[in-house]
Amino acid sequence: MSERGGVAGGQRKIRVGVVGAGEFGRNHARVYREMDGVELVGVLDQSAARAEAIAQEFGTRAFKGIEELQGAVDAVTVAVPTVAHAEVGCRLMALGIDVLVEKPMAATLAEADELLEAARRYQRILQVGHVERFNPAVIAVEPILNRPLFFEVHRLGVFTPRSLDVEVIYDLMIHDLDILLALVKEPVTEVKAVGIPVLTDKVDIAHARIEFTGGAVANVTASRVSTERVRKMRFFQHHEYISLDYARRDALRVGVKKPGPQPEFGFEKLAAPAVEPLRAELEAFAAAVRTRVAPKTDGVAGRAALELASQVMQSIREHDERVKPQAKGPVAKGPIAQSYPDKASQ
Repeated sequence: MSERGGVAGGQRKIRVGVVGAGEFGRNHARVYREMDGVELVGVLDQSAARAEAIAQEFGTRAFKGIEELQGAVDAVTVAVPTVAHAEVGCRLMALGIDVLVEKPMAATLAEADELLEAARRYQRILQVGHVERFNPAVIAVEPILNRPLFFEVHRLGVFTPRSLDVEVIYDLMIHDLDILLALVKEPVTEVKAVGIPVLTDKVDIAHARIEFTGGAVANVTASRVSTERVRKMRFFQHHEYISLDYARRDALRVGVKKPGPQPEFGFEKLAAPAVEPLRAELEAFAAAVRTRVAPKTDGVAGRAALELASQVMQSIREHDERVKPQAKGPVAKGPIAQSYPDKASQ
């Protein structure tokens, strides 16, 4: 290791660990196990049984405590519940370990600042798991950006008992907020949002309208109580629009091929790299650990996305306060016939 705890280029494999053996932690362990130049050293979880199960699956060891990681690993994925991101991340960085923390970066902006301060103080790499930035569809459109002015975004999912400790804004919408900030590259001037709990005590579906200083406007919808999985973004710029499908990992460009009184339109499927976004994300993390160069989804970017998500949530609260005095309709009684309607009935 170097004086700052990094790994000098070409010397040896980067030793990595995973803290948190849930769904996200398991996926990170799987990809680390497949990567060249990386050695999956072990897994840590509050549940020793869960940690042992993941360790056995991927041929590694189960750690019993964070202190055991010191000197054993160079870098760690933190995939614990959001409320513990700051505590775990700061402890790891104090031990000289580089950290990739899952999104959202932290439960509050104050905790995000604690992570940033720890990264500065201990000279650690801090990356935030905004995996969609590594989606081939996003990578394909970045070279053709030309001051887009309008975005329409839908990120919908079927309800699952996962990530219910946070609002849908911090669970799903934050992916698109991060991408919007990366594509527009301008300060936000106004946020208007509405959202409601449906199946949990947190906001399960939300819509936000976001305006930027240069005039760009984004309509963003996120839901975890939909009947199908949708991950799409469309944005419009001079003489063309671009459609991204995150799930299919592709992008389509539609524009004026021949201007005139009767303009002719052309279609182009943009070339996208055939890579798993999580693999690309972890490769970027490994590169940052090795080179000591901050990744594109560093702590500063993670905090910016969290701040915008917090603005969305604040607007939802303000909307709730405005509508609270209004009388509510009767509560439906009796069992629901089926969990979700057929598509044909929608």
